[in-house]
Amino acid sequence: MDTRDNAKQLRDDAVRVVLCIAAGILYSVNLRTFVSSGGLLPSGFSGLTLLIQSIFREFLHISIPYGPVYILFNLFPAVISFKMIGKKFTIFSGINILTVAILSDIIPVFNITEDPLLAAVFGGIINGCCTTICLQARATSGGTDFISIFMSERYGIDTWNYVLGFNVCILICNGALFGWEKALYSMIFQFVATQVLNNMYKRYKKITLFIVTDVPEALAMIIDEMTSHGATQMDVIGTHEETKRSMIYTVIASEEVNPVVRMIKEADPKAFINVMKTDQLVGNFYMRPND
Repeated sequence: MDTRDNAKQLRDDAVRVVLCIAAGILYSVNLRTFVSSGGLLPSGFSGLTLLIQSIFREFLHISIPYGPVYILFNLFPAVISFKMIGKKFTIFSGINILTVAILSDIIPVFNITEDPLLAAVFGGIINGCCTTICLQARATSGGTDFISIFMSERYGIDTWNYVLGFNVCILICNGALFGWEKALYSMIFQFVATQVLNNMYKRYKKITLFIVTDVPEALAMIIDEMTSHGATQMDVIGTHEETKRSMIYTVIASEEVNPVVRMIKEADPKAFINVMKTDQLVGNFYMRPND
């Protein structure tokens, strides 16, 4: 790796560090504002940590700090991530986890609203944005996100809604112990956060393209160069004018669709492109590995 590549790598790592810290700060502020105002439980190990705090405070009359418990819950998933997902991925995720662990015990509680529904909706939006920022930095906010990434990498499917089911189990425990009203608002909070994440983060979403064209070789080359994905060429006949055409079939990541379609239209303005959501894919599909 030459000097130019080293400088580029350092800049990339610096941006990732900044994004992880920024997401940690925003997440900590959210915990001490909307989450605290609504008496809500976030998703994953953050919500489990708050539940443990509530149990100790309510039944044992002991106040325990958020940070150490949160770090303890994240240790085992972090070890699995370090071995199975990626070393740098886990290190950058650890930066976010440490930021949240430290700031959540330092930032004072500030009640923004007395309306638990507003707290659930806006807190959920912020929570989803924080997780997305981490994922865009090729890191995660820890806990169940480590598990989600591992399952998505291993099986190539979206697992965020499955994690939502795990979080519901935690909320049932919270509702049974402390009342169902706040637990139900917490379900709204987590649902909003999950939907924000599903709409903003595209890595594990796949799109099928059917492209009718007269220049299939050129379009296949564009797809290969931009996405590292192959394409299948088929000879077809247009029934309206009974003209012979070619059709390109390929599957690409959702985040790649707009630039690929733009380049295809530049290469062949007359190309007919059908963009379809792909729910499940079996077989080889290239994905950039986590570092």
